[in-house]
Amino acid sequence: MWIPAGIVYIIAGLAFFAGWLRESERRVQLREARARGLQPGANSCAFVFLFLVLVMTGCDKDSVAQDAHALTGGDARKGAIAIRDHGCASCHTIPGIHGADSQVGPPLTGISQRTYLAGILQNTPESLVRWIQNPPKVDEQTAMPDMHLSESDARDIASYLYTLR
Repeated sequence: MWIPAGIVYIIAGLAFFAGWLRESERRVQLREARARGLQPGANSCAFVFLFLVLVMTGCDKDSVAQDAHALTGGDARKGAIAIRDHGCASCHTIPGIHGADSQVGPPLTGISQRTYLAGILQNTPESLVRWIQNPPKVDEQTAMPDMHLSESDARDIASYLYTLR
């Protein structure tokens, strides 16, 4: 069944507007209750929201980069530079790398969450470094070329890739 996108957007907008009106009404009722001297109960939604905000602020980029460094021994910032310098963007989609939106190779989004690399290797830091450094040595059938990367560059690139969640 085909539904025009405009109708879907209108329905979604109306649903958000109705939610906003309900929230406004709830706030008016709370204000009136406080004015009469009543103590309204704590709003559990506010506590849940506050908890989520606190948890999400604890997951900053620095801690992710530190975890990636601990796993790979590389530097994620240097890895981003190495990715640009070695032309990885010409084949892969890589978040955070300007112009890395190619469809030749697989997208590297969320690579840290994958079980396997290239469909054959367990996703471990050492396997990723080995793969990046010389893919044909790992799998002769691969289309990914040997870019003649140093181990240091491969570790830096692996570190950057492990920051992608």
